[in-house]
Order: sequence, then C-alpha cells, then structure tokens
Amino acid sequence: MNISYLQKNQHKDVRFSSSEQFLLEYIEKNLDDIPEFSIVKLSELANVSTSTIVRTMKKIGYDGFTSFKHYLKNEQEYNPKFAIIDQVDKKIREAIMKNEQEVTRTIQMLDSGTIEDAIQNIKASDKIIIFARGFSELIAKEMMIKFQLMGKHCELHDDPNIIKSISKKIDNNGIVIFVSLNGETPELVEAANNCNQHSIKTITFTANAQGSLAKLSEITFVGFKSSFSYFPDYEVRSRLPLQIMTRILLDSYAIRTQ
Repeated sequence: MNISYLQKNQHKDVRFSSSEQFLLEYIEKNLDDIPEFSIVKLSELANVSTSTIVRTMKKIGYDGFTSFKHYLKNEQEYNPKFAIIDQVDKKIREAIMKNEQEVTRTIQMLDSGTIEDAIQNIKASDKIIIFARGFSELIAKEMMIKFQLMGKHCELHDDPNIIKSISKKIDNNGIVIFVSLNGETPELVEAANNCNQHSIKTITFTANAQGSLAKLSEITFVGFKSSFSYFPDYEVRSRLPLQIMTRILLDSYAIRTQ
C-alpha cells in the first residue's frame, strides 16, 4: 500500500510494524469515516491499541490522532463529514471556558479579609476538624494532609453518624471546617447547628451562598458554580470552586506561618 500521501514525515528509514501497517491500511480504506472516530473507537474497529495509534501517527509526522484528523480536514474540505471536527472543537472550547469561568469568578468572589480571618482562627485553634461528604471528601483529605504537614492537629470525618456524634463533643479550642458544594447536606447542617449551640468556631466552603451551612457558619467562603453539567443524570457536579478556595486558603496559611 502506498501511504505516502498520508505522511508528513517522508524519511525513507521509517519502518512500520505489522500492526501499524494494518492500522494505516484500515485508515486508508475508511478515510471518509475517520472524522467520526475517537481514538478509542478507531482502536476497537482496527483491533489495535491506542498506543499503537499514537505511535503510528508520530511515525508519519503528526502529534497524535487529533492532529492527523485536522490534516485530513484541511485536505478534504469538500467532505461534509469533516465538519464534525469543528463541532467537537467548539464543544471542547466551551468546556474549557466553563471551567475557566468557575475558576475566575470564584477567585473574584474571594475576600482577603475573610482569608485573613480564617487564617487567624485556624492558627489560634488547638485542633482542626473537617467534615465533608461525597466527592467533597477528596478536597477535605487534601486539606487535612496539608494542615498536618504544617504542624496542625487535623482530622477528617466523612461518616454521617460520626459527624453528628463528634460535632456534639468538640471543645472551644477546636475549629470545624465544612466542605460542601450545595451547603445542604443534612448531617453537615446538623453538625453546624451542634457547633453553634456550643459556640465552636466554624468555617464553610460552599458554592451556595443561600445554603444552610453558609448561614450557620461564622466564616464562609462562597465560590461560583456553573449551572451546566456534562453529567446531568448524576450527582457529580464540579467541585472546582471548592478546590480553588481551599487551596488558596492553604497557600495563604502556609505563607502566614512560615
């Protein structure tokens, strides 16, 4: 098979394995359908690994499979099937912009005075107790580890019953941090009420300024959460605003305590 018209790399010493040769033959036979294939789909149809596809693309002079598809699009502008590449690119740009907006607007909503208040209250505490549930636990775990690395006694609890129980037994020298996207997780709200009844200092990270946790906490960090989700059928909303706010607090705390 003559594959030279697909090659940007025209070096004569390029050699292809049998699987790479088979892949190129498959691509040539199904060239019109290539724009509709993801690398995983092509891997399944051509019965080769994704790493073989990437390796083959590099051998013929492309950065990867996407780069190759863009080359075909430019070479075959008459083919309407290649319009799908522009559509996919647009959707990817939209995904990038969505995340950029969450980061930018969350940072804009942060107040240096609130950060300073949180730092001073954490410094003055003998113990930090973090309560979180679901995907927020991953962010809370990072907080716990970093506070421990900075010499603070810090513990994380994610079990609903333990959260409700421990929140009744915290002494006045402790401080509680809540990490909750919607600010309405029942056991966290109950724990916040328990803390209030015993005058325990509390900090909340949330994306819901009107949520119960925001109203119950002494110090509240509120981030921006996009209303759009790429996983609408599942409760896996982006925790990006929580991650941004907690990392900024951790970095700021590290600066203040160095």
